[in-house]
Amino acid sequence: MMGMTNDAAKSMIQIAREDGAAHTVPPIDLGARVRELRKARGWTLEQAASQAGLARSTLSKIENAQMSPTYDALKKLAVGLEITVPQLFTPPAGDQINGRMAVTKSGEGTAQATTTYEHELLADTLRKKNMLPYRARIRARTMEEFDGWVRHDGEEFLYVLTGVIKLYTEFYEPIEMRRGDSAYYDAAMGHNIISVSEDDATLLWVTSLV
Repeated sequence: MMGMTNDAAKSMIQIAREDGAAHTVPPIDLGARVRELRKARGWTLEQAASQAGLARSTLSKIENAQMSPTYDALKKLAVGLEITVPQLFTPPAGDQINGRMAVTKSGEGTAQATTTYEHELLADTLRKKNMLPYRARIRARTMEEFDGWVRHDGEEFLYVLTGVIKLYTEFYEPIEMRRGDSAYYDAAMGHNIISVSEDDATLLWVTSLV
């Protein structure tokens, strides 16, 4: 997490991942998968084919297992459906829906404090999450307060709730951000944040658990 030591960040991610048992995924019917993705978007064959830059007849044959698409066709399909190629072969999660939900009332998150940030973990009762949301109060005012760059696995999204911050990253110039501003970045890239407003700034952070 931003502002925590690397060990603390890895520890929090590990806790959120716990109980995630490995399982065997059966082969997927590509044609059925493509059809399901198309219908989930409410697209006709013509619309989906146009989105992917393929002929309608080609898409129809793929959906009906009458032809094996080339890798180039798979890439076009993925771009048209706004997903990655591996996701074309990922089993649908429809039969895995379990209705999980966690509500965190204001001020009732799990507190995690450091010398630079004060975190409030949200939805902390859910295990095996794919992302870790938390609210943070930025205490740090200078880069000298950090013990080097913070780095950890995954990607991260931040949204400024109050105050003004400065986002420092390993490969970019520092960026000043205000209420309503947001950033999405590779969390393996060194990153730190300081508050440049009179009061501590507050953020919403979401870290992917990959």
